Amino acid sequence: MIDSRQQNSLVTRSLRSVWHPCTQMQHHETVPLIPVTHGKGAWLFDTDGKRYLDGISSWWVNLFGHANPRINAALKEQLDKLEHAMLAGFTHEPVVQLSEQLAERTGHVLGHCFYASDGASAVEIALKMSFHAWRNSGRSEKQEFVCLKGSYHGETIGALAVTDVAIFRDAYGPLLQRAHVIDSPDARQSQPGETAVDVARRAAKAFETLLEQQSDTIAAIIVEPLVQCATGMAMHDPVYLQEIRALCDRYQVHLIADEIAVGCGRTGTFFACEQAAIWPDFLCLSKGISGGYLPLSLVMTRDEIYRAFYDADVTRGFLHSHSYTGNPLACRAALATLAIFENDDVLEANRVKATKLTAALAPLIDHPQASHFRQRGMIWAFDAVIDDADMASSFSRRFFSAALEQELLLRPIGNTVYLMPPYILDDEEIALLAARTQSVFEQVMAQESSV
Repeated sequence: MIDSRQQNSLVTRSLRSVWHPCTQMQHHETVPLIPVTHGKGAWLFDTDGKRYLDGISSWWVNLFGHANPRINAALKEQLDKLEHAMLAGFTHEPVVQLSEQLAERTGHVLGHCFYASDGASAVEIALKMSFHAWRNSGRSEKQEFVCLKGSYHGETIGALAVTDVAIFRDAYGPLLQRAHVIDSPDARQSQPGETAVDVARRAAKAFETLLEQQSDTIAAIIVEPLVQCATGMAMHDPVYLQEIRALCDRYQVHLIADEIAVGCGRTGTFFACEQAAIWPDFLCLSKGISGGYLPLSLVMTRDEIYRAFYDADVTRGFLHSHSYTGNPLACRAALATLAIFENDDVLEANRVKATKLTAALAPLIDHPQASHFRQRGMIWAFDAVIDDADMASSFSRRFFSAALEQELLLRPIGNTVYLMPPYILDDEEIALLAARTQSVFEQVMAQESSV
């Protein structure tokens, strides 16, 4: 075990040399970094040996636990064969197998995979592909994109252009191409007497109104199917996807499904779009596809879009690349992840786990200080009811710190508490996660009541 002096040294060195993501570094003057030494299963361990149940899958990526022996073994085997080779002019077995297996999961509707390293890059690829496909098809006027209110698709310049979360977007507004922002199908917006289906259809109607006026210049709409994650786990009915798929077909607009966070079984089916019985024109995957092991992202698309680039003229090709595109180690981790899905019947096992965790969280459904308790697959969320603006602004940090004291890694989004745990929780861990989430919530809300 590393002693306290070593721990303090590690934290001090990190604060001096590492600029941490999504962080106001000054906050770490009062909220210390957690120096992690190792992980096992659903748990992370710090330098003092204290453990933390990873209730958010380390930013939604770790599906089958830390140091998973099957993924470890696959990587060790691959490491002795091939660590990397450029994918321009070369190919290798892991990237071919992964592409074939993913295409098969779509019934080969999405039969072509283009690889990158991170989710934002996948979104950039889909946006550029859509624009370029229209140009290659003689529709160069179709250059605009549509996104939803509260949408988040990454923090590169192109991805930010279709992101509608002010804290990420506002500072870089002058650099961004303007996108059309339309109503979200977020079921929390229901009016008295409305259902989630009503909200979804109302939001789809807003998209139809836009297309009636400007479809000639719109290339694509991008959505997170079923759950808009970074805006506070805003969930919507699958009918929304059915309606916008039909509208895209009618008005000749591409549909981009950002399944970076909601794919790989997170919403209850391997691809979230399956619950609406539709396929998009582009499907973006990242995060969980490698089991949380290595950076990997990809865009799946249809044959007709692939064919729009297939030509002797190099300028009609999709001239986009990343040095680590289709990295063999990352692809092998993804293949091991897919094998676990098949061998362990993960989707069915998750349905059982989801039922148990939902039941254990039941006291929050009617809690007077919680609203909009919701669940989709292996995602749970509820909103804290906070009247005081100052308390609301600090809720996430206070909850995060209080959760760490109770051996939980939970990181609310604003006043939304959410759970996105790994798929390997046992009954004891399910009970612990539910009980301590409620305990932390009660503790933090009691602080507000005492002000």
